[in-house]
Amino acid sequence: MAELRHFLDLWRLDGATLRALLDEAARRKAARGGWPTGRVDADAPAAGRTLAMIFEKNSTRTRFSFDAAIRQLGGASVIANAQDMQLGRGEPVEDTARVLSRMVDLVMIRANRHEDIERFAQAATVPVINGLTDRGHPCQILADLMTFEAHRGPVEGKTLAWVGDGNNVCASLIHAAGKLGFTLRVATPAAYHPDLMDLARAGNLGKVEVGHDPREAAEGADAVFTDTWVSMGDTDHDERVAAFEPFQVDQAMMGFAAKDALFLHCLPAHRGEEVTDAVMDGPQSVVWEEAENRIHAQKAVIAWCLGGVC
Repeated sequence: MAELRHFLDLWRLDGATLRALLDEAARRKAARGGWPTGRVDADAPAAGRTLAMIFEKNSTRTRFSFDAAIRQLGGASVIANAQDMQLGRGEPVEDTARVLSRMVDLVMIRANRHEDIERFAQAATVPVINGLTDRGHPCQILADLMTFEAHRGPVEGKTLAWVGDGNNVCASLIHAAGKLGFTLRVATPAAYHPDLMDLARAGNLGKVEVGHDPREAAEGADAVFTDTWVSMGDTDHDERVAAFEPFQVDQAMMGFAAKDALFLHCLPAHRGEEVTDAVMDGPQSVVWEEAENRIHAQKAVIAWCLGGVC
């Protein structure tokens, strides 16, 4: 039996695999050529396959994009909130994994705790995809880099800036830097720096710089990334807003970046906090395309999990 292909963290994959996933996502998007979103891809690699989606957290982009992705690949989906399942009443993660493995072909989980998705994957006999945890958001970063490359070409050798919270999205961008050969400058308040383990995983394969001055991070960068200052589950709202105020991405902040720098945000955005309307809706923003590209990036992930990519 072939080894299962789980998609849990970018640091677990080699650079060639990540490159193949980005190329596959771009190829599939281009091949559709403006088709209606409900039309199935010509090769339908997921025909006869069912994707289960489990949500412990609220979701807009992850829910809709994964549903569109599996449908475009020719498959079907079953969607459930964890509280609607026995999982929400205390059934062990492992037992849920064993049951669903006999009913569906893949499972995507948007989980509160990263260790739970790892436990699920260890017990499952079908591929498991990380749709977001407290430790990473790998599908988001694939969509982000796909969007960047559509406008600026290969990300290798480029400089990207992350301004704000050293959170799960930042962690996955750190994981990608070494694999794909770009420089990542991270600027956070001292109390909200990236996890040291994530920085260690970046290793010597790529250049990740961490500091506390957002202007230095943005200086000459090819793109500026940010995210909300207060994520789901955070209980220190007032402290965070006060700490992050100097990290707002406004037109002045974008002025430190390269003249043609892109602005990216995984959404939802708290307009007037981490980003101003002028930047969010401005000519350098690619956030709407970035959101759409979740579909195509996740199609590549699903196809890879099923053995159809590299």
